[in-house]
Amino acid sequence: MNILVTGGAGYIGSHVVKLLGESGEHTITVVDNLSTGKKEALLYGTLVEMDLGDYEKVDHLFQERHFDAVIHFAAFIVVPESVEKPIQYYKNNTINTTHLIDIASRNGVKYFVFSSTAAVYGEPDISVVDESLPLMPINPYGWSKLMSEQVLRDTCSATEMKHIILRYFNVAGADPDGKIGQNFPQATHLIKVACQTALGMRDKVAIFGTDFDTPDGTGVRDYIHVTDLASAHLASLSFLDTGGESQTLNCGYGTGFSVREVLKEIEKVHGEPFTVIETERRAGDPASLIANNSKILKTLIWKPQYDNLHTICKTAYMWEKRKF
Repeated sequence: MNILVTGGAGYIGSHVVKLLGESGEHTITVVDNLSTGKKEALLYGTLVEMDLGDYEKVDHLFQERHFDAVIHFAAFIVVPESVEKPIQYYKNNTINTTHLIDIASRNGVKYFVFSSTAAVYGEPDISVVDESLPLMPINPYGWSKLMSEQVLRDTCSATEMKHIILRYFNVAGADPDGKIGQNFPQATHLIKVACQTALGMRDKVAIFGTDFDTPDGTGVRDYIHVTDLASAHLASLSFLDTGGESQTLNCGYGTGFSVREVLKEIEKVHGEPFTVIETERRAGDPASLIANNSKILKTLIWKPQYDNLHTICKTAYMWEKRKF
């Protein structure tokens, strides 16, 4: 296929581009404004440095290159920032995505794979969530993604374009080959922060809340290795290209680990203790959030290869050590 990857120089996008390139089966164009993405993270494809807010240029690119499929990552992703700057998030994540969906559908794109998030579930009353759960985001980031989901569904219902919406849980780790990893400068993800703390790149890592109703009192999350998540995007394209219908799918392993368990694993990888502090809960943090992944396993030909906390932590640590 002739594929456009937006935000393809970012963390998840670059891992998807790597797998697409290694398959040798596709023509890849990456659109990225490089606000957070890195040119050096692109191992395959052609980079077009462009902002999705420049609608005329985006439309011209579609007319020129006749894409079969779009994989859309480009978005702002920092939850606290979305609370402080909601308009910025709705403009970039929802309005630009709406224009992209419109341009894609008008230019004959057959398949659209959308990067969504478990943040659309908000603070559910249950720990293990499936795709049928009521959607109640609690921050502008989650709402911006949920709105985009609806725009995509409605557009595909009215046109011939088909879609897969992938709701990510906690993405972590790095390319097992060590070629690419998490470069996002404002990263607040636990595993990255803990690895950087272990290596002396940060002073400390914080546990936000120790009084949750969980076995050790700290929050429990479903961590998915970025390469497995990337392979789910390729599996999504394959599913649609072989006649599959539009779907919304949780992307996780269906198992959870607490903050303390993660920190203990990184300490094991590092070989010695590092500074950990305990502080108050953050607003909106559920005690536990785990994906019911039965639907994605039944729907796609997708078999995770790195479903192991040690592997996730070690690949993340080795990436940070390489940079260090």
